[in-house]
Amino acid sequence: MRRSDQRRDAAVALYQRDVTKRPLDELLDGAKPFTRDLALGADQHLAEIDSEIGANAHGWTIQRIAPLERAIMRIAVFEIHHRPEIPAPVSISEAVDSAKRYCGAEAPGFVNGVLSAIAREAGLEEAGAATTEEASA
Repeated sequence: MRRSDQRRDAAVALYQRDVTKRPLDELLDGAKPFTRDLALGADQHLAEIDSEIGANAHGWTIQRIAPLERAIMRIAVFEIHHRPEIPAPVSISEAVDSAKRYCGAEAPGFVNGVLSAIAREAGLEEAGAATTEEASA
């Protein structure tokens, strides 16, 4: 299974937990190690991650962001801060691709903007992010 598929599965597990209130461990039963690492890691740092997303989602509170967009960004922010072996542009690009596939038309640009701002704050601005054209394609 490709890592992009495992990122999606991790985001879906976080989304399902938020919507159904089922335990994350139960939702991750049988998941690949990378999927488990991402979902459990994001969950472990949830307050910090949500604070960053909220601070960079200008005009939006974390609760107002659509649950799947929020879950996708949580995985990417976890990677940006806690998986230095994964370049920030990869995390951002994967999140934007997931938003294009599974969320509304405005989601890719929103996800790209929030995650790019977080990467800049982390000193990774030179790493780049999806361009506006890529985010809206």
